Order: sequence, then structure tokens, then C-alpha cells
Amino acid sequence: MSPELEIQLIAILVATSCALPGVFLILRQMAMMADAISHTILLGIVLAFFITQDLSSPFLIIGAALMGTITVFLVETINKTKLVNEDAAIGLIFPFLFSLGIILITLYASDIHLDVDAVLLGELAFAPFNRLIINGVDIGPKSLYIMLVVLILNILYIGLFFKELKLSTFDSGLAAVLGFSPIFIHYSLMTLVSITAVSAFDAVGAILVLAFMVGPPTTAYLITDNLTKMLILSPIFGILSALSGYWLAIYFDVTIAGTM
Repeated sequence: MSPELEIQLIAILVATSCALPGVFLILRQMAMMADAISHTILLGIVLAFFITQDLSSPFLIIGAALMGTITVFLVETINKTKLVNEDAAIGLIFPFLFSLGIILITLYASDIHLDVDAVLLGELAFAPFNRLIINGVDIGPKSLYIMLVVLILNILYIGLFFKELKLSTFDSGLAAVLGFSPIFIHYSLMTLVSITAVSAFDAVGAILVLAFMVGPPTTAYLITDNLTKMLILSPIFGILSALSGYWLAIYFDVTIAGTM
């Protein structure tokens, strides 16, 4: 498989994986929460690295997912005081946790591959260099398989909890009366967003993760207000953005992430 094809496949998987949970973020008016999570997971990655001393450790994903959940919890705790609204609470928590991650990298991890610019902007062109080798056999880029697993996880989650997600998104009070747990659905969705963000983090960076989580679902929402159709259209728009962005970047010789 050529590097060009690998880059496009990774981009397609990232776009699709991000667009699916992004639909529910848009419908729940939580688009900025995706921005917060995609940045604050950096702190979770850094703390997990300090514990494991291994950038390839699966505990980095666990640490990032936990930090994403902590971000949501802290934002909602501040919001519940009624002293500030949700966007102001995000504006307090997100820069604080993100800046802590940057400070820790600068002080204690400046000699490892956790460059802040690379983390934010990402570089898809480098994704094929990080290979998955099993028993001495190169079976392709790691990001390709990681994002495939995440995509399957997202599809399974939405498939299993579709009714609960739909009901708690549009009427959380009714969901609670019917015996569903809006709190469980909310935090499990935010955990899924965190896992998706950190999995795509290394390949595409935080900015592109946010773009794929918000852009395609918002575009789909402009066309339809049917949830099922949104879940179909969002990945399609994400894929179109990924492919058109790649070929525009090749044509104009500019950054792939920027054109996507």
C-alpha cells in the first residue's frame, strides 16, 4: 500500500470516527466541549506518560479518556453553581488544564515526542512512518488500525444505545422517568469523545479532531433534522473533507491538516 493511500485511509477513518459522536455533541449544543476535551486530554497523556515512561502504552489512552471525563465533570460542577453559564465554565477549565499540560511538557518532557505544535496541528504526512510490526511483518501504519478499532467502538456504542442517546439528547427528563440514566449516557458519550480524540491525536492533532467533530455534523444539521439521516450524512461530509483536503494540499503544496 502506498503512503498516499495510507494517509487518505487514516484521514477517512479519523473523519468518520469523529463525525459520529460529533452529531450528538452538536444536538446537545456541546460543540465547545469537544474543543475543551481535544485540548485537555494532553494533560492526561502527559501524566500517564510520567507514570509509564512509554509513549506507546495503552495507559496513555486511558489517562486521556479520564482527563476528558474530568474536564466535563469540572465544567458541569462550575455550571451548577449558577454563577456562570456553561461556555464561561469551559473558558475557565479548558485553558487551565491545557496550560498545565504544556507546562509539564516544557519542564519535564522537552526531549520526547510530545511537541506542542505537533500535538495541536498534527501532520498526517508523518502517520505512515509509525508502523505496526507483528512477528517481524509490517502490516501498515499504527494509526490505521487504532482508528479502525475506534470507529467500530463508536458504531457499536451508538447502535447499542441509540434509543437512550436519542431520548436523553432531546428530552432528558422523559428519559429519567422511563428508567434511562441521562447521567450515564452523558458521561459515557463524553468518555467516547475523549477516546476518539486521543486516538486521533497523534496522527492529526487536536485542531483537526475538533474540525471533524464539529464541521461535518453541523453541515448535516443544516440539511436535515432527522437524527438517522444526520448519522449517515455526517461521516459522508467528513470523508469528502478528508479526500478533497488531501488533494488540495497536494495540488497547492500546503499543509494537509489545514486544507482538510
